[in-house]
This record gives sequence, structure tokens and C-alpha cells, in this order.
Amino acid sequence: MVSKKMTIKNEQGMHMRPASLLSQKATAFTCSVKINYSGNSYDCKSIMFLMAACIKCGSDIELVCDGPDEEKALNDISEFIESGMGD
Repeated sequence: MVSKKMTIKNEQGMHMRPASLLSQKATAFTCSVKINYSGNSYDCKSIMFLMAACIKCGSDIELVCDGPDEEKALNDISEFIESGMGD
């Protein structure tokens, strides 16, 4: 298991478009990909879970990957999140 703490930079937070793009990226990996936020864990392979998290701009999250391709998943997905998630 690997993890990385980061801050959401997207001005609108985790709305539909970035949630969809993040879910697509996470689904490409066999490992589990989760975001820990505000005491809860959210599956990044589910758009609905990401939307339900209500993650706002400036929120501190922890990205957690666990499985055979966890290192690549952590690198690729954390880079996507830190880049603003397509917005």
C-alpha cells in the first residue's frame, strides 16, 4: 500500500467532469484506488462515491493505492489531481 497527501487545486472541487475523469483513470489500474477525506474513504473507481464526497477546492485529501500496480497508479493519479483534474 502506498499513499500521498495533497490539496485539491480545482476551483470547483470534485464536480462531475473531474470525478468522471478521475474514475476513468482509476479504473485503468487493477489495484484499489481510494481517497481518504474528512474521516471517510471513497472508491475512486466510482463517480458516484467521488461526487458524494463533496470535496471542495483547498481540501486536503490522501490518495491510497493498494495492489500490484499501486506505484504507477499513485504517480499517475496524483499527477492528474495536482494538475487540476482537467479544468
